[in-house]
Amino acid sequence: MSRIGKSPIVIPQGVEVNIDNHKVTVKGPKGTLTQEFLPVVNIAQEDGKIVVTLNDEKAGNIHGLTRTLINNMIIGVTQGFEKSLEINGIGYRAQKQGKKLVLFLGYSHNIEIEEIDGITIDVPTPNSITVKGIDKQLVGQVAADIREHRLPEPYKGKGIKYAGEHIRRKEGKAGGKK
Repeated sequence: MSRIGKSPIVIPQGVEVNIDNHKVTVKGPKGTLTQEFLPVVNIAQEDGKIVVTLNDEKAGNIHGLTRTLINNMIIGVTQGFEKSLEINGIGYRAQKQGKKLVLFLGYSHNIEIEEIDGITIDVPTPNSITVKGIDKQLVGQVAADIREHRLPEPYKGKGIKYAGEHIRRKEGKAGGKK
């Protein structure tokens, strides 16, 4: 059994959890999330807590995953999730035009990214982007898709990186040293 999977999830005030077979719906102040889980786990609600137990001992890796996914759903509808990106490089910048994110990344054309339902993209400064939403997986995927347009390069560190991410630098050419 998983140590993570054993611990119960406390349902906070103002959150409504509905368990139907193996489909869990979590409704909170920020929105509603629904996810279906494998039948090898039992999901039960008792005394204001959600308990995840295993039907089959061989599927222990699903135990902790299921508990974590349900916990992320509860955190998402109460607090939400956020990923921050930084843009480094001369002339590289981001701009918000309505519901579109426009990236200027040194290409011959601008890159336009539409906001997806449930995700908001903010540009507090021209060199930073914030992706917010209630679905942790979707927030991470949108941030990764934005980052993929210009990955940070190892010589000068130009590109889009996550806030706080360390880019390993290379030395470059040795030049005329003999």
